[in-house]
Amino acid sequence: MKVEVWSDVACPFCYIGKRKFEEALDQFPHKNQVHIVFKSFELDPHAQLYDGKSYFEKLSSKSGMRIGQAKHFSASIALQAENIGLKFNFEELKSTNTFDAHRLIKFGKFHGIETTIIEKLYYAYFTESKDIGDIEILADIAEASGLERSEALEVLRDKTLYANDVRLDESDAKQSGITGVPYYIFNQKHTISGAQPTQAFVRILQKVWEEENAEPNLESISSDSDGAFCTDDSNSCLP
Repeated sequence: MKVEVWSDVACPFCYIGKRKFEEALDQFPHKNQVHIVFKSFELDPHAQLYDGKSYFEKLSSKSGMRIGQAKHFSASIALQAENIGLKFNFEELKSTNTFDAHRLIKFGKFHGIETTIIEKLYYAYFTESKDIGDIEILADIAEASGLERSEALEVLRDKTLYANDVRLDESDAKQSGITGVPYYIFNQKHTISGAQPTQAFVRILQKVWEEENAEPNLESISSDSDGAFCTDDSNSCLP
């Protein structure tokens, strides 16, 4: 089973959705036969690097909310995260551009550790309030994930490396009509958008599994009139 997941490491619901999907996989008896493909998606491709403004100021500016409303909205998200064992620190969160973080994920994919890097990026951004737009911090995350820091830093300094991989994912999202994340496509047939409840993921995993492993049903398209045929038991052909 193939599951494609579009997400942005600056998206709180992507982190929440990731954990719920993981919970669903833990309940799914065929977990080892699920192939997950992570796809890049930038919620704000034109976002500036961290400039010292608070997350609430940025959210207020983009959404039209008052600062108090932005704090209340963020607190409700933090509570959702807490309910599944995640800690979001919006008070010190550093809003930034995530393009280099996505390039690092692709670099990690080349080395077979993209899942580790994605998890560490989420944790660094939402829990530790690190600036994941800073390539030095990204290099630290790469090293903590098992990569050579100097090699990761070299990749991050060259803005062309793995850039096409990120843009290709974003192009795929556009062609598929994806305008928000998290977004999941199962076997190019079924979709789930948003941080759905764990059981919603369990149900779709089971549904797709049953479809993949269903016994084929033969459907006759013969006309009403009898056609001529041969039989194997009498070694003869009947009109």
